[in-house]
Amino acid sequence: MIALRNLTKEYVDGPRVVRVLTGLDLEIGAGERVAIVGESGVGKSTLLHILGTLDRPTSGEVWFDDENLVTKSDRELAHFRNREVGFIFQFHHLLPDFTALENVMMPALIAGVGWEEARRRAMDLLERVGLAPRIDHKPGELSGGEQQRVAVARALIQEPRVVLADEPTGNLDPVTGAGVQDLLIELNRERRLTLVVVTHNAGLAGAMDRTLRLAAGRIGPEPLHATAAGG
Repeated sequence: MIALRNLTKEYVDGPRVVRVLTGLDLEIGAGERVAIVGESGVGKSTLLHILGTLDRPTSGEVWFDDENLVTKSDRELAHFRNREVGFIFQFHHLLPDFTALENVMMPALIAGVGWEEARRRAMDLLERVGLAPRIDHKPGELSGGEQQRVAVARALIQEPRVVLADEPTGNLDPVTGAGVQDLLIELNRERRLTLVVVTHNAGLAGAMDRTLRLAAGRIGPEPLHATAAGG
């Protein structure tokens, strides 16, 4: 479903050119759960952003089904992201002046979905993540775990085929983090979502189908067990 070919990403830092990813190759199947682990600063978030077309590689190819996304315009990529990809971040980035319901509705409204349909989808998802009694609460009135569950619902509002999660449990206590982990796995199984998670959480990594380590700009040649996935 997703394939990265000979991917390189460089940043210019004053007189220096910093290479974060170097000739990286990766394939991810439809419905697969993959964890990407590695030391801080090795480029895990950069890799996730390239997978989700939030960033472009310096060179190489990003394939989704039979399309090379690198050749698409920014406008085409924005449409692709809204249609095919859901994002979950460590700090969830909810809009503070909007309710949980309105936050979840937002991507659908931006895509041109009618108000009533967007509201119906958002209500269904918030009920699914156990937040039906909290739909009218703003983020500041919700706990960290509740905010992250709102973010999960928001990521699913457009029924994406891929969900990319960057440290989705990193800002949560162990019990709340385990609840978010269970929710992601359950949704993956129910909807056959492809789930790619960047994490330092060995338990979350161990719950994926594969755990891969990013080091020296490349994905390791063999999957690693969750017990070796820290950092």
